Amino acid sequence: MERIGLIAGNRKFPLIFAAKAKDLGYYIVAVAIKGDTSRRLRSYVDKLYWLKVEEFKKAFDIFKQEGVTKIVMAGQVNPRHLFNTRVTDNPDVRDLMENIKDRKADSIFGMLAKKIEDSGFELLDSTTFIKDCLPKKGVLTKREPAPQAWQDISFGYEIAKQMGSLDIGQTVAIKNKAVVAVEALEGTDALIKRAGRIGGAGTVVVKVSKPSQDMRFDIPVVGLKTIKNLIHTGISVLAIEAEKTLFIDRKEAVLLADRKGISIVAI
Repeated sequence: MERIGLIAGNRKFPLIFAAKAKDLGYYIVAVAIKGDTSRRLRSYVDKLYWLKVEEFKKAFDIFKQEGVTKIVMAGQVNPRHLFNTRVTDNPDVRDLMENIKDRKADSIFGMLAKKIEDSGFELLDSTTFIKDCLPKKGVLTKREPAPQAWQDISFGYEIAKQMGSLDIGQTVAIKNKAVVAVEALEGTDALIKRAGRIGGAGTVVVKVSKPSQDMRFDIPVVGLKTIKNLIHTGISVLAIEAEKTLFIDRKEAVLLADRKGISIVAI
């Protein structure tokens, strides 16, 4: 059995990847991050190792011991680690940070990707084996957006792409062609809650990939929790970039959206 190394972050992305890879006959060796990765991952992989985020270099030794040559990074690493002195004072982390120009996601993950490849591994596209979770263009729900919402989607798409090019965030909230909220380190769920407080009903959320998106890491993700947050805040339109956004639990999310009158479109 060919072995795949999985660097697993939080939420369900690592679980979905591992389950699909196992179904295809791969042997999965996972390195999980203490405090971030779901303990449920144990049921989806063949071998599981737990490391603190600042112990990232140990992952390379683990994968070499396990005969792994190909690695996938799936799931977010909590950005709060950037401000944790236990992490930032670690010599390996400090060395990594000193060799990058800033602490944007692309800079950090790009440097980590380089270290992985310099250590003799191949870093695979994080959507390997799960391309069916990337929706194609079209309206995904029964309800289509109203004409004004379509205008906001088009406007928001351009704004979000510009934000992505600056590597600030990948999601914006728009209402009547006004920018209600922009995503940064807080993530999409927090942005939705903030946009709901400010704009309320009639607000549109647009999530895209970066113009130069590296599909090996930090790809846009939505899921059932995203829809639940939209419902809670009274926002009824979500637009995602087609074939570039991972839609987790799509069936359940669309069913819930249909029951609550929410429009989801892939653009």
